[in-house]
Amino acid sequence: MTEPADPFLALSARTGRFGYGTPRALTFTADGTRLLFLRSTGAQDPVDRLWLLDLTTYQERELADPARLIPGRTGAPRDLPVLERRLRERTRLWAPGIGTFAATPDGTTVVLALDGRLFTIATDSGESVELAVAGPVFDPRPSPDGSRTAYVADDALYVTGLPTALSPADGARWGVAEFAAAEELGRHRGHWWSPDGTRLLVARVNDSALPRRHFADPAHPERPAESFAYPQAGGPNADVQLWVLGLDGSRLRLEWDTEQHPYLCAAHWADDGELLLTVADRLQQCVLLLSADPTTGKSVELSRTTDEFWVDEVPGTPARLADGRMLTAADTSDGSARAIAVDGRILSSERLQVRRVVGVLRGRLLVEAGEGDPADQHVYLIDPADGGCERLTEGPGVHSALAAGDSLLLTAAGPTGIRRTVLRGEREFTLPDLAEPLPYQVRPTLARVTERALPTAVVYPRAHVAGRKLPVLLDVYGGPGFQAVASEPRRWQLRQWWADQGFLVVTTDNRGTPFVSPAFTRAIFRRFSEVAMDDQVAALHALAEREPDLDLTRVGVRGWSYGGYLAAMAVLRRPDVFHAASAGAGPTDFRHYDTAYTERYLGLPQQNPEGYAADCLLPDAPALRRPLLLIHGLADDNVHPSHTLLLSEALHRAGRPHSVLPLPGVSHLTPDGANERIVAAELPFLRGALG
Repeated sequence: MTEPADPFLALSARTGRFGYGTPRALTFTADGTRLLFLRSTGAQDPVDRLWLLDLTTYQERELADPARLIPGRTGAPRDLPVLERRLRERTRLWAPGIGTFAATPDGTTVVLALDGRLFTIATDSGESVELAVAGPVFDPRPSPDGSRTAYVADDALYVTGLPTALSPADGARWGVAEFAAAEELGRHRGHWWSPDGTRLLVARVNDSALPRRHFADPAHPERPAESFAYPQAGGPNADVQLWVLGLDGSRLRLEWDTEQHPYLCAAHWADDGELLLTVADRLQQCVLLLSADPTTGKSVELSRTTDEFWVDEVPGTPARLADGRMLTAADTSDGSARAIAVDGRILSSERLQVRRVVGVLRGRLLVEAGEGDPADQHVYLIDPADGGCERLTEGPGVHSALAAGDSLLLTAAGPTGIRRTVLRGEREFTLPDLAEPLPYQVRPTLARVTERALPTAVVYPRAHVAGRKLPVLLDVYGGPGFQAVASEPRRWQLRQWWADQGFLVVTTDNRGTPFVSPAFTRAIFRRFSEVAMDDQVAALHALAEREPDLDLTRVGVRGWSYGGYLAAMAVLRRPDVFHAASAGAGPTDFRHYDTAYTERYLGLPQQNPEGYAADCLLPDAPALRRPLLLIHGLADDNVHPSHTLLLSEALHRAGRPHSVLPLPGVSHLTPDGANERIVAAELPFLRGALG
């Protein structure tokens, strides 16, 4: 495939946006003595292998190489089973090597799927064995002792060594996560082994009532179209049940009020006699932690978290601590911060915006949180007894953690790069990262502007001469769940490149984005468009007073996904401020987007028709008078390409000139250099439009 001519874009494409060679899918064994992970062999090698780091000797070994497991393998995405391709979309993963793996708690056995084939690896010897399977394999999981493997093939759950499928052939899909769970609720799996290895907790998914979405590749008319069930806002969701299936053929359905709480957010075995489930109501205003009995199927409520807007997720909660107390998310008493609470008592202070509870380390809660500048994230230990807090990381950046036993892995992503340090006892070890060094050390000018203290950043050309006005490029996301102004260094590389092309690049996190305060996040309740656009305009004007080289007579905007929606909205509704837009993969009518995401913020279309109508861009088509480039991958199963095509149709019917760049075979992730080729097409469009 042809590389972009620009050296930076070509390097970005060759190195997977500077991600090839980076360790990922890091997994400690239960005792913390071993670390399993995936990584390629270098910065321009996209093929991930499986590695093991022994934390008693600090020796690293390669355990599995796709080329040795399947000699002559091409690794093309089209060779993957459909379920595997869609899982990679849901988890935002593109890699032609090993995508995921699962290990026994002691790490002695690892299983993985490769091109639909099933392999088991003994980590002590490094020996790999291919197992006979019933069909293309998806999501294999070893039993706790490694003697059997459960996997999904053709929507049925199988266990190696058993002659037939463990799940009944009742027309449902068994052992998988439905679209809403995988895309929006953070649950990517659908089966779990019991600790004794005699039973499995299995999701049964019936999505027959859902409308079908179809995909055909117009560049390859000889290939059949694909389709899948899609939960459209206001319509039916998949019927999700949980069953305990015994290897002896026994079957038991777990009971909870699925009418009131249809979303299964998380599930796991607490021990052989108890299951813990997290469920939510349709609008996600009530989240329950349930204890379920795997012998009777009965469940009881352990904790309840409610919110009049929506329960703003803190991953790692709700949970039960070792002493039986309940850990939940909550707002601080003054409403300024998202916090954690034990049995309803706020544990963290107002100065911390808690983002994730990682787990427990030496009796204390391991937590990722913001403190002060929302662009930074740090790692803390919080005592669940008295709330005593110790910060473990220093310096600007996005710091994160992983822990097991007495081992702690700290990742520091700061201005100078990314470093992963394993701490065990008195020993520190830096995990090798083989990724391409970042071309730019970017130091954006950060500021909090307007009376709402909106987080903003401006990136200047490296050769900028003060006093020289330049056109502005608003590089935006602006949607719920994603923070754009953060001190993670890779996200600023492309923005620096755009700046060096002659733009002042502005990024603003409007209200609705996370990690500033609960009120800041919830300001978009029942209406996306008005708050986001008002904040972007206000921030731009406030920045121009601080940064006088911003030329507000030439303002372009680009974005992808929700950012594409915001970019198109900018030129349709505020042509007085924005003079050109490149809008990629934007949901132009949220009545056609998925249930779990859209209804969390906008409610049901039947109950909030005005809000949905106000956020739809199609009626704005006749107002277009600025240059607009619409871009969409035709294999996008998240934001279906119909969103862009419907807007283009409305513009065409209104007689409004615009440009459309369709991308056959490209998904929402824009993998394999597609992102860089898109950027290469955007540059002349924006230069020509802004002058």
